Amino acid sequence: MQEQAFRFGRARHLVGIAGLPSSAARETVGVIVLNAGLVHRIGPFRLHVEMTRRLNAQGYPTLRFDLSTIGDSAASGESQTRHQQICADVADAMKLLGEQAACQRFVLIGLCSGSQSAHMVACSDARVAGAVFLDGYAYRTLGYHLRYYVPRLLDVKRWLGVFSRRRRAQQGSGEPAFTVAPLPQAVVRADLAGMLERGLKLCLIYSGGISRYFNHARQFRECFGGLVRHPDVFTRFFKEADHTYILTGDRNRLLEQIERWLAQNFPVTAGASS
Repeated sequence: MQEQAFRFGRARHLVGIAGLPSSAARETVGVIVLNAGLVHRIGPFRLHVEMTRRLNAQGYPTLRFDLSTIGDSAASGESQTRHQQICADVADAMKLLGEQAACQRFVLIGLCSGSQSAHMVACSDARVAGAVFLDGYAYRTLGYHLRYYVPRLLDVKRWLGVFSRRRRAQQGSGEPAFTVAPLPQAVVRADLAGMLERGLKLCLIYSGGISRYFNHARQFRECFGGLVRHPDVFTRFFKEADHTYILTGDRNRLLEQIERWLAQNFPVTAGASS
């Protein structure tokens, strides 16, 4: 495997690092990892570096890059909405990885706002074969509220500290660093259904770091209904993990799960290993 830096894109404004296994087969999907918030392409605490290098070792071509105006990437100079810009940037990334590793299909991976970006592209680009949504769209459900409030109502110590908590809440929201602006729940359900109809494989992994709006594995079904029973949908809830998987054990479990999911759904053909 070799890593190579590229400046690319329709205005040569994008910067990324491609990981290119020595003999990737044409059938192998390329994996593209998108920015989490304003963190540049290495990811939170180098998560994207570890992820792409592990996937390279399994034979997957990868690209971690900065979207327009993030990290080392500049503006394209075009008059576009943010949605149009993200889709165009990812299209440029697909073109680059296709040229360098002969990939024709791609898996997108994004954490939180990166998941939102992956969702945008997966809705419309036929080259997307799968997506890994990390701490993506989620909604507080009746089940969420019962699991959140009932234990607190029965905890006397929490009642004694209620006023101090309110003061702290006024000083700061405590929301995750890479907050996803919500789309309506019905829109997201319809989007996911459309992806599945087109044959995409979906992996939804959520952490305990977003407990302000997601707190149990059952919430996948509460949010997205029968879609989560589709054979091409995989869900996993890592309750003990934080939002950025900073602890080594949590990070290893996440990366091992992504590796297994890719191997099961997009196996590397013989002769495509590093």
